[in-house]
Amino acid sequence: MTTALRARLRAALAAGNRVHGTFVKLPAPDVVELCGLAGFDFVVVDLEHSVLTEADAIGLVRHAERCGLPALVRLPVVDGPLVCRLLENGAAGFQLSMLSGPAQAWALVQATRFAPDGDRSVSLANRAAGFGLPGSGGLTAFLAAERADPPLLVGQIETPWWRDGGTSWDEVIADLDVVFVGGTDLAVSLGAEPGGEALRAAVAEIEDAARRHGIAFGGWAPSEAAAQAAGLGSARYLVTGSDLQILAAGLDAAAGEGGN
Repeated sequence: MTTALRARLRAALAAGNRVHGTFVKLPAPDVVELCGLAGFDFVVVDLEHSVLTEADAIGLVRHAERCGLPALVRLPVVDGPLVCRLLENGAAGFQLSMLSGPAQAWALVQATRFAPDGDRSVSLANRAAGFGLPGSGGLTAFLAAERADPPLLVGQIETPWWRDGGTSWDEVIADLDVVFVGGTDLAVSLGAEPGGEALRAAVAEIEDAARRHGIAFGGWAPSEAAAQAAGLGSARYLVTGSDLQILAAGLDAAAGEGGN
């Protein structure tokens, strides 16, 4: 099922449609199920800014897949064995933070592809491969399916590395599916005001690079309504808020109503 979910998400991006997701930071399967029922196209299980453990992430990824919802995982670094375990449990792809050089991008590609395209370790003793049971298709079918619909790869651009002249966009984003603006970190890196002209100019440069290379442009905003002001009006891969942010807003509103 995972490859079908990846194919659906990738096809929507290729068609120029916007896909809409949110970050998941709470270790509750109900959260990902609610995201699917609410109409999100995907979720991003957050292993960077959360207290989720690997076991939590695997549980969320597995439940999302069972609900027919693609679940990517945000990683602060490329950890090959962790990537492998998440893929074996149904991760649709990965969102790598602080991407600033070709070595990082290449490491992500290598960790998510089987040889000869990468160095991901092969096993059939996992749910993604049908646990190697008769009728699952065996090794040849598994490898073919993974090559036909590989994990979706998203690179978060959060520092203005392209302005130093030492690294080209070609080297960094050529193998990605989505170039994603991490607006908060990028603003801090630039010494710019969130939503200000300096940040908007940098976002426009990233969007232009994505367009030149035929890669989907994406980013984060606190809400869909705020995306336009953040320079993400044309983003095809949009992440809004998080489960914690949505919960906090709801609780704050409910508490306010109770106080009246």
